[in-house]
Amino acid sequence: MALKEYKPGTTFTGIMGRTFEVSQPAWPQPLRAAQGAPNVLFIVLDDVGFAQLGCFGSPIRTPNIDALAADGLRYANMHTAALCSPTRACLLTGRNHHSNHMASITEVSMGYPGYDGYIPFENGFLSEILLQHGYNTYCVGKWHLTPAEATSPAGPYERWPLGRGFERYYGFLGAETNQYYPDLVRDNAQVEPEKRPEQGYHLTEDLTDKAIGMIADAKQVAPSKPFFLYFAPGAMHAPHHVPKEWPDRYKGAFDGGWDAYREAAFARQKEMGIVPEDTVLSRHDPDVPDWTSLPPHEQRLYARMMEVFAGFLEHTDHHIGRLIKFLKEIGEYDNTMIMLVSDNGASPEGGPTGSINENDFFNNVKDSLENALEAIDEIGGPNHYNHYPWGWTHAGNTPFRRWKRETYRGGISDPLIVSWPKGMKTRGEVRHQYVHAIDLLPTVLEALGLESPTKIRGVAQAPVEGVSFADSFDEANAPDRHLTQYFEMIGHRSLYHDGWRAVCPWPGQSFIESGRFFGAPLKHDELVALDADGWELYHVAEDFAETRNLAGDPAHRGRLIEMINQWYVEAGKYNVLPIDSRTHAKLMTERPQITPFRESFTYYPNTQAIAGSVAPRIFNRSYAVVADVVVPEGGAEGVLLSYGGSEGGISFYLKDGKPHFVHNYLARNYFTAASAEVAPGGRRKLAFVFEVTGQPDMAKGEGAPGTGYLFIDDREVGRVEMPFTTPVTFGLGGTIKCGANSGSPVTPEYETPFKFTGSINTVRVEVIGATVIDRIAYLKEMMARQ
Repeated sequence: MALKEYKPGTTFTGIMGRTFEVSQPAWPQPLRAAQGAPNVLFIVLDDVGFAQLGCFGSPIRTPNIDALAADGLRYANMHTAALCSPTRACLLTGRNHHSNHMASITEVSMGYPGYDGYIPFENGFLSEILLQHGYNTYCVGKWHLTPAEATSPAGPYERWPLGRGFERYYGFLGAETNQYYPDLVRDNAQVEPEKRPEQGYHLTEDLTDKAIGMIADAKQVAPSKPFFLYFAPGAMHAPHHVPKEWPDRYKGAFDGGWDAYREAAFARQKEMGIVPEDTVLSRHDPDVPDWTSLPPHEQRLYARMMEVFAGFLEHTDHHIGRLIKFLKEIGEYDNTMIMLVSDNGASPEGGPTGSINENDFFNNVKDSLENALEAIDEIGGPNHYNHYPWGWTHAGNTPFRRWKRETYRGGISDPLIVSWPKGMKTRGEVRHQYVHAIDLLPTVLEALGLESPTKIRGVAQAPVEGVSFADSFDEANAPDRHLTQYFEMIGHRSLYHDGWRAVCPWPGQSFIESGRFFGAPLKHDELVALDADGWELYHVAEDFAETRNLAGDPAHRGRLIEMINQWYVEAGKYNVLPIDSRTHAKLMTERPQITPFRESFTYYPNTQAIAGSVAPRIFNRSYAVVADVVVPEGGAEGVLLSYGGSEGGISFYLKDGKPHFVHNYLARNYFTAASAEVAPGGRRKLAFVFEVTGQPDMAKGEGAPGTGYLFIDDREVGRVEMPFTTPVTFGLGGTIKCGANSGSPVTPEYETPFKFTGSINTVRVEVIGATVIDRIAYLKEMMARQ
């Protein structure tokens, strides 16, 4: 007899007699997906520009992504939010980034509804929706959708992946991570990589292995159960890390420079039908030097930086190919709807000369060409945190102007590939319908025959703001459904409406022309002047690359005014105001914490690493670190407390039994206090006190100077003068760890994890508002409170 089932929450349909022989069982019906329901796979690349995939005109080899495009469709009119977290929120919810409270990255959230970084539960994720329809749901790779202050082991976990409908997670929670020493989380707990870089470890390979494993785990038990996999490897975000054999494949390939790249990619894009035949290439960016004007040593350095990027992308393509190959091997490829997209245009965080430490950018430090030239043979390896220069950013967004963070098309126009062999009749074609990141979710739902739910886990749902483009799968000339779309990112604004775009650039069309740099504060009087005279107008239906500004044409003045007004209508509708273009000031903004504000922090050994977003704010302030330890007879060594990594940080450690404290200033200067004495056996208080002695010079990227003092018990055993310190951050991925150095080493004096070989009771950090005048008296008082 077949099992009798009934829907949970409805009346039991069996019979309950006095004994089993006069009763009939019935079972709550398990949640099952519709028969034949397709798998859904989102592949989200990071910082890949419109002209950086082979199938979009790039000379970089991406054979597996190209094959995916040949099996599906390339969308040449796809748009994003110009930055990673905002776009990813759009992709997963179908709502605009300000509606998701994700105006920018979570590290610069502000106390306004569109900006606070807390994605509302009424904006359901695709994972939450598909979970209700019998799907397994997996998230692998970069997340960056949890408020930065909620990424610690104290949670709350409700906005981590497992709190937003994903059953399993493996990846990193922040904006970026070291590809060789990543900050990894499995489900809701931090884990360490299973190998070290010298053993061949690389994050992209690891993530691919875990994604394949998650699918295999379920398919071997329930082969007909569909899955939703959100696969976001973090490539091609900085640091551009890849084993040397991959960039070496491109030796000499970019010696012609970025201008030659642009011309060649543009020609290929026309041949492919990616851009209309009458498209005019946008102007050479004034912030980018002509390649021929550069001296040979700079050309050599910049060409190598691009070789590394290209090798990193081909390496990423290789592992995407492994994932797709696995789907084919288990017979799931044909019935998997794959959407591959980038989250914004190519990235300018490398600055005008590129960088071997992307953390320079976040600390307002000018990159050192000399240091980069010295490291040229190591770029891409674990010793550096590299990123290419603006010239390659500009080239990567061909045929458009500008880049990530700005709402010209270079920042918001991105590759999109959709492949679903079982569900799409057409193959290898290009589509030109207007598409935005908020449109992917409703497209998936329409293709699967599902409606957007009115409630998820009891929470009434807000309307989905995107529109489906599923009709374009098999209809090349299907009409555009998405007719109006606003854009705003860090004060840079634009509006699309029915083939036209109005753009209001801030800080300007270029840094050179405006005399202002990224992050310049936009004040009210300047905003009024911009709204009067600063908007540009482009008929993108006829001017694909935004090269003919029609704002000054009297015939179009009325249209421009209407579009400016419409931008404010959209801004009011989606929580876009207030416009805030600041950057570094936001990084240092205090945000609500789950515990009351404090200046004293106690850490314990054998605990998880803690995100820098909830670490003590020691920048430009006096502070003390006191470790209550037991040193074995014969001495000990290892890290007592570390914060940051090879790109910048601090570490308090013992080496050869002697206490040391190092402040790594952006891998340029290592200010070290070292004891000449061995810490004797027994219970000891080992301490370091930093006294601020001057003011920071933020314009130069220099934090407050000071003097550091090292103690064994209450005896000073070393000191160091620091003419400057790190002013803002130890990096978007920096963590704090007690008893070891998690991730990459803060100092080259040891190899990670360099665990402490004695016993740690506690390590206490206290941040001091004023300079410590009597450091020994203060130290004794603090130790008495341990």
